[in-house]
Amino acid sequence: MDMVCPCISSGGNELHVILLVCAVWIGFRWWSSRRQAKKWREAVKQDEQNSQSLFEGKSQPPADSEPKSTAMGMAKAAKVAIVVVLAIVVVAVLILKNRGNAGTTAPEAAEPGTPAPSVTQASGLPRMIELGSVSCIPCKMMAPILEELRKEYAGKLQADFIDVNQDRDAARKFGIRVIPTQVFLDAGGKELFRHEGFFPKEEILAKWNELGVNLAAPAPGAPSSSAAPAFERLQPAQTDTRAKDKVCYMCDGDIQPQSAVTVRSAKGEVRLCGPHCYFIMYSSLTEDKTDFEKKVLMTDRISGKPVPATEATFLYGIDEKNGRPTIAAFADKATAEKERQSQGGNLLTWAQLQQKELAARCGFCDRAVYPEDAALVKADGLYTWGCCSHCAMGVAARTGKDIEVHQRDGLTGEMIVVKTVGSKVASLEPSTSVAWFGQRKNPEGKWVSAGCFHQGFFTSEASLKKWVDQHPFETGREISIQRALDDKLALNAQQILKACKIGECAPK
Repeated sequence: MDMVCPCISSGGNELHVILLVCAVWIGFRWWSSRRQAKKWREAVKQDEQNSQSLFEGKSQPPADSEPKSTAMGMAKAAKVAIVVVLAIVVVAVLILKNRGNAGTTAPEAAEPGTPAPSVTQASGLPRMIELGSVSCIPCKMMAPILEELRKEYAGKLQADFIDVNQDRDAARKFGIRVIPTQVFLDAGGKELFRHEGFFPKEEILAKWNELGVNLAAPAPGAPSSSAAPAFERLQPAQTDTRAKDKVCYMCDGDIQPQSAVTVRSAKGEVRLCGPHCYFIMYSSLTEDKTDFEKKVLMTDRISGKPVPATEATFLYGIDEKNGRPTIAAFADKATAEKERQSQGGNLLTWAQLQQKELAARCGFCDRAVYPEDAALVKADGLYTWGCCSHCAMGVAARTGKDIEVHQRDGLTGEMIVVKTVGSKVASLEPSTSVAWFGQRKNPEGKWVSAGCFHQGFFTSEASLKKWVDQHPFETGREISIQRALDDKLALNAQQILKACKIGECAPK
């Protein structure tokens, strides 16, 4: 069976090109010779008629003229040329066929446990061989993964690449049908498993673990020790003793007296730390929002007293450190203007503020976001946002597209870039990046998501641990970036529509 890949040439293309060119040339020569012969026959006929009229009364016309003999000669020459070209084609076919037989014989399937081809395997090390081509797109995507495996598991795993265009013997011995193909070999060179197509790094490592090869264990000859489990903290490091009305309903942050927002509801007052968290909540509501703003009270920055949101004047500025908007509410416009002259910024009405706050939305759950806080997501040439790292991965589930996510480390701010292909993480920079899945127990004692404000990506487990240490109320688990993607892709269409919706996703 021939190997299947649109990116690889089998050598037969050369023959096709030669045959096509020769066929076109022969056809042209045949058409040209027929056309010339026809012209010469017409010329000969005309000459005979002329001769008849000139020599009337004589016993016969002159002997055959030069045009007739020339036409016959040209037709004969065309036939000879065609025969010569056909002979050249036959020789070319034989040469290419012999060349192809030498390197493209259909490979026979390898029996289970068949030793690897005679390529040096390090003693005592398991081995993964990638059989592909430097011109194959999935193979190119696998190249950085192989390089990472070589560097990160040096002395524990041998990771090799074989170009089947250059080493046809390897392709035959392994019975390769599709490229890329990854073959897993034990330390003795016997095949344990194989996979066809692109293979994400996380799944490669999981497969080795399934096969009983613990790559997290010390290299052969090193002192043995059990691999540590993924990091988790299921009990907060500190008991949260804050009063309920001092904790933001959305982000669980502290509410400062001069920026508090109160929403009056049938179930009591909902307290928020500021206007932005209010608009996040507002964008997450599924109820009828007609005249909803009449339920909202802002806090006057000067007096600390509540003022109806629709009657307040807002001083809108930019934080020079992080670029986030700053919003202060004032009951009196003259006071707001005085503050503007002192601090800078612009004065906005409630309607103008709402328009600005709801302009940028999460591409997965549709919550209002600040681009300065959100993950940038590219999906099929379009740009959107993820209100958290996990919702950013959810854009793949909502759109059905491959995505590219740019999310900052929750501790250091270093950029993490994730690219997906199909339902897999195709590349991850830095490759050591992990995700934090913030969780808490619900009233039934089941672990559930703690919400978007408690999720994040980190460049390493060490960075994650430092962040968790700085947030004593956090509980949850470390997971892989692939797991974060899998969790979102597992949602059905109805669950996606309810994602992060207050009262439907995770009611408080």
